[in-house]
Formats: sequence, C-alpha cells, structure tokens
Amino acid sequence: MLQTAQTLPPVAQPVPDSRLEELAADVRAGLTKRDQKELPSKYLYDDIGSALFEVITLLPEYGLTRAEQRILAEHADSIARQLPSPVVVAELGSGSGKKTRLILEALARRQPTTYHPIELSHKALVMCTRELDRIDSVSIVGYESEYLEGLSEVAERRRANGRGEHLLVLFLGSSIGNFDRGPGEEFLRQIRQKLIPGDALLLGADLEKPVPTMILAYDDPAGVTASFSLNLLARLNRELDADFDLRQFRHVASYNAVEHRIEIRLRSCSRQTVAIPKAGFSVRFDPGETIWTESANKYRRGEIAEMARRSGFRLVNQWVDEEWPFAESLLLPKE
Repeated sequence: MLQTAQTLPPVAQPVPDSRLEELAADVRAGLTKRDQKELPSKYLYDDIGSALFEVITLLPEYGLTRAEQRILAEHADSIARQLPSPVVVAELGSGSGKKTRLILEALARRQPTTYHPIELSHKALVMCTRELDRIDSVSIVGYESEYLEGLSEVAERRRANGRGEHLLVLFLGSSIGNFDRGPGEEFLRQIRQKLIPGDALLLGADLEKPVPTMILAYDDPAGVTASFSLNLLARLNRELDADFDLRQFRHVASYNAVEHRIEIRLRSCSRQTVAIPKAGFSVRFDPGETIWTESANKYRRGEIAEMARRSGFRLVNQWVDEEWPFAESLLLPKE
C-alpha cells in the first residue's frame, strides 16, 4: 500500500494556495516576456496531463518508452548486482511506474526494498501505487512534491533511519532532456549534493536520431501530443480562471539543430487577448505568436559521460538500445 509523509487523499483536492500563488507567478513571468512567451514544462503534468502522457508512451511514433523498457528488461538484474545492500529507491517523476517495476523486481529478489516515488501529480502517484504495490518485498512511501524537495526528504529519512542504507535515484524516460544543457547539469549537480559514497543515479537519456523520426514522436498524427500541450492552457482556465480559447491555438513541434533539441510551442491562430484573473493580468497575442512550453534535448552517446563528470558523477556502465537510440547510464558520485 502507498504511504506518504503527508497522507494522500482518496480523490483530487483543491490546489493549495501556495501552489496557486507559485503557478500564478510563473505564468505572469512567462507570458509577459518580450521576445518569446513561455510556460514552464512542469505545469504540463497535472492529473489530466499525466494521464495523456501515459497514452503518448503507447503511441507507435513514440519509441522512447519501449526502448527504455527493452534495456531494463534485459539489464535490470545486472544493474541490481552493481548496487550495494541495503538499498532504498527514490524516483524523480515516477509516472505510472511501469518501467520501474523491472528494477524493483530485480532488487526485491535480493532484499526487501523501500521505494519512494516523487511526483507533482496526485493521480500519477495513485497510478504508480496500483502498478507496483503487489511486488513482494517492496514497500512504497510516496511524496507529492517537487523533485529536489522530495529527494531531500528521502535523504533525511535515510539518515534518520541509521540503517546504513544506500540510495538509488531513478531519473528515467529522458526527463533530463526537459532541461536545457546548462540547467540540466545544474540539476544533476543538485542531485549529487544529496548523495553520499555508495549511492547511485540511474539516468535515462534519449539520443539523436533522424529528424523526421524525432518530429513524429512529438507531433503524432492522432493528435494526442497536441491534446497534451493544449491541456496546459486548459489547466490555466481551470486553476487561474483564464479564458483561453483552445480552438485558437495550435501545437507545433520543430527541431533546433544548433541546440540539438525538439521545441514545442503553442501558436496563436488570431489576434486575441486572454484574461488570467487569478494571476492579475491579461495577455495579448498576435497572429502566429507562440508560447514555448517544452524542450526535449537529444544527446550524443559520449556527451552523457562528460555531462555526468561535470556534475560530480562518474559513469560506471551504460546500455544503449539500437532499435530506438536511447541510453541508460549508471552513475556514481565522485568522492
């Protein structure tokens, strides 16, 4: 059964005032930028967005999830053997937990294991628990929080237990690609600061591939990814009383060859003004003007080791899926 430091309610609850204030401040800052309006990608993953993303992972055009599943299915036991005992698992952005099952089952064959999914979405935590709570010798204690905040709580819990546990941090699905390269390295550096010798980070990263293949993964013919993007505006309507007309925006995916990343934007189809009362402002859009909502950085294989080194880690093993180029890398903190 799922436990949390702050017990999760059985149904979704109103957004806390502090979260609404943070959302309002981020929206105001992003949509008043002069050159390029932006919205932070983390706000894509409310309960509806998280459910839509799970559908995206099943699409034939989105090979990333299946590539990672193939790697973990083949190498989970090898990964588990490279970790000291006892080990506690913390996952940053667990989603439904389907891929994580492979790692937890491999660890549980060696020892009882505590698993801490860390998620912004209440619904994602519930889905994750349903997926994983019947694995023998695995107990689940989830955190509905920002990634680093939740990881800090897990590290403190580990320290307070005094059992000499080692921490395995999972950052799967190429979530690191949602950061630009500089901020991504800084995020890894912040993870490293919470780890001690004997801990480990398992990092998933999508690799570069032909541009048409990458574009289709983020702009599928069925329009599921477009619905996922537009749900961000619908969320602002729900939570900030905004009056976005979703019919007046289009999902656009493009590849930036200089920065090696897919860029996702929502393009205004007309001249329009949108009121966002709970953020205290209105915003005007010209025809063709865009909101940048997400980046998906793609990596070259050797780049991951260098990024890890600059962030305070060393690469000890790496597995690559050749059918859909994707790398799973086991990193240890440098002492």
